[in-house]
Amino acid sequence: MQDNDRISIELGSDGVAQVRFTRPDKMNALDQAQFDAIIAAGRALHNMKGLRVVVLAGEGRAFCAGLDLSNFARKPSPDEPELTERTHGNANRAQQAALLWRKLPVPVIAAVHGVCFGGGLQIASGADIRVVHPDTRMSIMELKWGLVPDMAGYALWRGLVRDDVLRELVYTNREFTGAEAQGFGLATHVDVDPVARATAIASEIANRNPHAIRAAKRLHAGMIERSTDAILLEESIEQHAIMRSKNQVEAVMAGMEKRAPRFEDV
Repeated sequence: MQDNDRISIELGSDGVAQVRFTRPDKMNALDQAQFDAIIAAGRALHNMKGLRVVVLAGEGRAFCAGLDLSNFARKPSPDEPELTERTHGNANRAQQAALLWRKLPVPVIAAVHGVCFGGGLQIASGADIRVVHPDTRMSIMELKWGLVPDMAGYALWRGLVRDDVLRELVYTNREFTGAEAQGFGLATHVDVDPVARATAIASEIANRNPHAIRAAKRLHAGMIERSTDAILLEESIEQHAIMRSKNQVEAVMAGMEKRAPRFEDV
């Protein structure tokens, strides 16, 4: 268990980490301390032994209500990096808070309920899979405040949302429900108990060869940007490394013997 006043992590014996935003009094809104806590959690998860899948959710009445409005009154410190500075690899701090879930080596499943606005929606979009309560209030909110989405949303929404639909949601910042989000591509599943459904999916994934799952996520990461030739080669490279490995043989034997597999973790 890793805890602070903003986020908690609990790794189960099955390799599923339950990660929670723990600022329910502010609907898990994003202030500077929240950004720092999310990024620190990402680092901890990246290095966590035995990790196979992450379930990400928010405590209280919301997944994440987006930017804490106190940020608008905050005066940046003189040594604070400009937004254009790449402080976290290819991203700034706010972008990293959403992008880190896509950068993690294991699948991430977001369980979304209550409210999911602005930066909260961009964080959810960083997950591999999103399970959303049908009544969740959702919006690409930034234009309401005279801003543009800038927490990696445009990078994460490629391949998820049809272009004209995305433009309309961004330009109007209109609110929509979790049920509508599935039609837009922003929800994978709609369920009245998102955490339970997300955990069930995570448990199923955790029962697969962990080396193969990580390899599959690496392949997904390059699928949009790589050329066909590069994708074909990467498939072969990943498969060559996995084939006939101890975990791959165990997957075959467990299937043939109709028993639960016993994998070695990465």
